[in-house]
Amino acid sequence: MSSIAATAGALPQPRAGTKEWIAVLAGMIGAFMAILNIQITNASLLNIEGGIGTGVDNGAWISTSYLIGEIIVIPLTAYFSNVFSFRRYILVNSILFPVFSMACAFAHDLGTMIVLRGLQGFAGGVLIPMAFTMVLTKLPKNQQPVGLALFALSVTFAPAIGPTIGGYLTENYGWQTIFFINTLPSIVMAIALAFSLEKQPMQLGLLKEGDWAGIITMAIGLAALQTVLEEGNKDDWFSSPFIVKLAIVAFVFLAAFIWIELVVKKPLVKLSLLKQRNFGIGVLVNVLVGVALFGTVYILPQYLGQVQRYNAEQIGNVLAWTGLPQLLLIPLVPVLMKRFDARYIGFLGISIFAISCFMNITLSADNAGDQFWIPNIVRAIGQALVLTPITAITTAGIAPVDAAAASGLTNMLRNLGGAVGTASLGTILTKREQFHSNIIGQSVTLTRDEVRDRLAQTTAYFMQHGVSDPVVAGEKAIVALAQIVKRQALILGFSDTFAVIGVVLAIAAVALLFTRKPQIGGGAGAH
Repeated sequence: MSSIAATAGALPQPRAGTKEWIAVLAGMIGAFMAILNIQITNASLLNIEGGIGTGVDNGAWISTSYLIGEIIVIPLTAYFSNVFSFRRYILVNSILFPVFSMACAFAHDLGTMIVLRGLQGFAGGVLIPMAFTMVLTKLPKNQQPVGLALFALSVTFAPAIGPTIGGYLTENYGWQTIFFINTLPSIVMAIALAFSLEKQPMQLGLLKEGDWAGIITMAIGLAALQTVLEEGNKDDWFSSPFIVKLAIVAFVFLAAFIWIELVVKKPLVKLSLLKQRNFGIGVLVNVLVGVALFGTVYILPQYLGQVQRYNAEQIGNVLAWTGLPQLLLIPLVPVLMKRFDARYIGFLGISIFAISCFMNITLSADNAGDQFWIPNIVRAIGQALVLTPITAITTAGIAPVDAAAASGLTNMLRNLGGAVGTASLGTILTKREQFHSNIIGQSVTLTRDEVRDRLAQTTAYFMQHGVSDPVVAGEKAIVALAQIVKRQALILGFSDTFAVIGVVLAIAAVALLFTRKPQIGGGAGAH
């Protein structure tokens, strides 16, 4: 029987069996679908808002409520999988996830949609850390890079392809269809998990020992924080009494949660893991990469929609080129990790990702879908090289008994980083647009010949196209010029936002070099 030796003269390393791989692959379907659904509504929000009769400002809650559900449940997963058994807990949520998803298609008002999306996120959030945990517990160390590459494909490919799928379905079959996409994969996943996972008894007695104070403070704190992040920019942050109160609630409850986790005997979230050098730095890098992953998928559709007036399908087609190359590249990463230090692969990937963002800092009105093709290909190459090595570095020193806790903490903070990043980038975009509008506005005055000439030409254009009153034509010319100024300021604001994402990634790349060389089975450092 052939086997791979870790070092010369060593005993053959263990190999995962068929059942283990079926369980891991089924778990990856769940993680992929759960992450896909964070972004799948992004390109279709205007259509959904029209369908359920809500305003543009409130429509973002369709995505946010899902993310809140995910962020809250991810750290709870390790505890509840012990209480109800790993197999039972993942099977129940793999069924609830598509059920709540399909229910969203029948929502007729914003309140119902928010509740159903929150419940869908609560079920879907379970599938992400459990897939990650299965890689660390079902696969031997030498095969974990392959499992981590599959997980990386879920985390980076799903957000990139989500708007593409959502946009295509919305434009061709109606927005309701995007909520049925989870049904068939979820059935396959549930059957595969039922076959491959061993039955275990429930331990309901653990409910009495649960860190309920931690659970309650975390749930309230995270929900309040996410609401602050979502509503802050719209309500001008701390000038709103509502935002101030929510921020206080978030701070008090999250501070209480951290204190509880540090002193309680059986903490919900094992914060002590952050003391491990590789895990602590790895989690920080994960958070910063989360900002960039979610941020770019948020900013680029906004640019294409607001500046270039692209519809949902057109936006999705542009973003597809960020996702598709990763299908080819990510499977090659475990091979690279056997030959090269994972830290340098991760550094290179983050650096390429950063370069792709810096390629978008000179945007103009001529930058449409075609001009994003090369930056998106570069971004795809970078993203493909990022998550597998980072995850290997982060988890290299984690004992199997801590795998679930480490998984929950890593995935929660990456998603939270994405939420914080999206909110922060939205604010940066607004503030920089205002800044550029003021700067441009100072130059566009009636004292300049160019401005008077432009207004005269535009006034003449309107009079030649059906406006008989010179005063009305003049007013229309002023409005048209103001719109040009606003559009240019918006374009410059987007350029600055891409620059910020690039800087965040540069910090992440440097931070990664401060980790220790990981001991990866069969890898360069496995001696």
